[in-house]
Amino acid sequence: MSKAARFGIVSAGIAAGAALIAFYIVSYLTVTPPVVAATGTAPQVNLTLQTVAAFGHPPHVDWVSYLAENAHGKWVHSTVLRVPANSTVNVTIYQFDTATGLRNPFWGRPRGTAGGTINVDGKTLNVLNPDLASHTFAIPDLGVSVPLKGVADDAKNQCSVAPCSLSEAHTTVKFSFQTGKPGKLRWQCFVPCAAGFPLGFGGPMQSLGWMDGYLEVVG
Repeated sequence: MSKAARFGIVSAGIAAGAALIAFYIVSYLTVTPPVVAATGTAPQVNLTLQTVAAFGHPPHVDWVSYLAENAHGKWVHSTVLRVPANSTVNVTIYQFDTATGLRNPFWGRPRGTAGGTINVDGKTLNVLNPDLASHTFAIPDLGVSVPLKGVADDAKNQCSVAPCSLSEAHTTVKFSFQTGKPGKLRWQCFVPCAAGFPLGFGGPMQSLGWMDGYLEVVG
């Protein structure tokens, strides 16, 4: 085979590889999860979420993730949430992941919630032991930050594939917060829970539809 032919084959391989990489990058940047709207009627609505230790499905079987329940009671793999402006949002989060702890105890105190408290498995708390937290739910623009208590490491019947069932080991966290004017706000988890990534960040921690998302506040 001549040098020119070999060069052509190598060049074609490089071009194909570059095209494949570009395809994945464009797909990653342009794919947006579906919107899940709160249920109820303004000025009082409800959001129900769950966190799972591993999604259990392609494209990222072992990624930690949030899911949202839609108006039909179906769990949707999305973190794009829609709520009305100037309303109270009552949130219920079913926590199926085990505790990883908070690196900064600051995140152990609920902020921006009604009364500055959360309800964990029926108990009202104004602070959570940082060692017991698994994730957080935070909306920086609204000053909302909520620690989510994890499931005990030795709990029986732990969930391994999303969506998880309430018959499986979980904790229940409830709280309320107030929305303001219409806008598109970012929300996310501040616990570095991305196993396999440097310092626990990257992957699901920086990916829309996994551990961060948007809160669409509509008028």
